[in-house]
Amino acid sequence: MNTKDTKVTEGGLNVTLTIRLLMHGKEVGSIIGKKGETVKKMREESGARINISEGSCPERIVTITGPTDAIFKAFSMIALKFEEDINTSMTNSTVTSKPPVTLRLVVPASQCGSLIGKGGSKIKEIRESTGAQVQVAGDMLPNSTERAVTISGTPDAIIQCVKQICVVMLESPPKGATIPYRPKPASAPIIFAGGQVRADTILASAGNHTVLAQPQPAPKA
Repeated sequence: MNTKDTKVTEGGLNVTLTIRLLMHGKEVGSIIGKKGETVKKMREESGARINISEGSCPERIVTITGPTDAIFKAFSMIALKFEEDINTSMTNSTVTSKPPVTLRLVVPASQCGSLIGKGGSKIKEIRESTGAQVQVAGDMLPNSTERAVTISGTPDAIIQCVKQICVVMLESPPKGATIPYRPKPASAPIIFAGGQVRADTILASAGNHTVLAQPQPAPKA
């Protein structure tokens, strides 16, 4: 059975998959483009569904869903767009070395073990065969069971790397329920009755915490 890269989009692996990316506001703006033109073009040309989380958060989640070949096409368009942004920013800059394109994937922690492999063997193999840098965060993202996987390199290296990560994710589905990471809004901490600042509960069920912080029943309106 030949399982080389050429077989990724053939045979049984061309199934629908969802990949989640974590992006900063500026990166999201670049992907959306003026009046949403860039993301519209990416959707049309790749055939993948590309959804961007709402909210005025410094970080946003970009969800890409589709058959594996549509996902690879969407990733290649995103990586090339980011490279274009780097080239543009360098034209007026004195920096001589060109920074790599960097993407952050959000992966269920239960799949990270398969991605790292025994003694780091799988991640080493991915790095060596694609030329991309791949790093799996040691800690889970706040209030979730997901970890960030950072990929950096040339657009081509990133696309090859994403293909290999997709294969691992398809071969090792997540175990148990996944609590997805949701970025927090950049707002002031909420101060509940009793003067307790609960910045950590902005996205948690605020209602319960209000009850905890305020033992007396609220007067009926």
